[in-house]
Amino acid sequence: MKRLISVGLAAGLAVMAVLAGCSSAPEKIRIGEVTRSLFYAPQYVALEKGFFKEAGLDVELSTIPGGDKVMSALLSSGIEVALVGSETSIYVSQQGAADPVVNFAQLTQTDGTFLVARKKEDNFSFDQLKGSVFLGQRKGGMPQMAGEYVLKKHNINPQSDLQLIQNIEFKNIAASFASGTGEYVQLFEPEASRFEQEGIGHVVASFGKESGTVPYTVYMTKQSYLDSKAAAIQKFTNAVYKGQQWVASHSPKETADVIGKYFESIKPDILENAVKRYLDQGSYATDPILDEAEWNQLQDIMDKAGELKQRADYAKLVNTTFAKAAKEGK
Repeated sequence: MKRLISVGLAAGLAVMAVLAGCSSAPEKIRIGEVTRSLFYAPQYVALEKGFFKEAGLDVELSTIPGGDKVMSALLSSGIEVALVGSETSIYVSQQGAADPVVNFAQLTQTDGTFLVARKKEDNFSFDQLKGSVFLGQRKGGMPQMAGEYVLKKHNINPQSDLQLIQNIEFKNIAASFASGTGEYVQLFEPEASRFEQEGIGHVVASFGKESGTVPYTVYMTKQSYLDSKAAAIQKFTNAVYKGQQWVASHSPKETADVIGKYFESIKPDILENAVKRYLDQGSYATDPILDEAEWNQLQDIMDKAGELKQRADYAKLVNTTFAKAAKEGK
């Protein structure tokens, strides 16, 4: 009888252990990033430093090229969280989505592209672009809209004052310029730094500095997921904030060393220089709060590009509750 009791007790304890293990299992969140970019350095730091794990999350990262494809994955529940430009949430809203896509944590706060000239120009002015062949970004995407916004700010009509090329796929733009297409090109890092090192081109201006502070790349999810998984979203946002603070308080070399595994084809010195360039111009948001002034600036840029049907409601498409709580340490 004692043996039966002991066996029963042992079995009961085993079941309890299993149940306890299940209850403490990390929450899985799948992120779909629109591209692999060192522009997203705080995210990779959060992954590599274990900030998501410390928060009790099992984060799976995948790269899904194209904002439309990222949104499709999010809306079909192929991923839980999208990392993409805020303009995509506005496009979804304009299509009358029953389950709105909500921005809850900002990662980058400026455009990430630079104007690269084929020839070195020590005293560059935007007037020099007139009559030139300009290799721009995809129409309707945030890089192209920010680029056109800056050109118009300098009294340049992108459609009539220069020869604008914008039918080349994002992944092929740098290669096209390197092979001889265009006199100027709009590039992200690390391609801009690599071109300078290899003598292919020279950075003459920053679209990030010129276009102002905007919610350029943001974590977003469906309203229904936000409602049902609020605790997980808070943990996620807390981890993102730790990544942002880590990048802000460490040297470009330290950040480059941590994120190097995500960019194995990039030379360490180029990676470091690119991180420094983004840090110097304040591209990495130091907290995840997306404020209304940034939201309005984004819509001004979209409006000037002819891509905004109507102004989008900040209160409907942005939720700062989680970001503010993360910053306050709650």
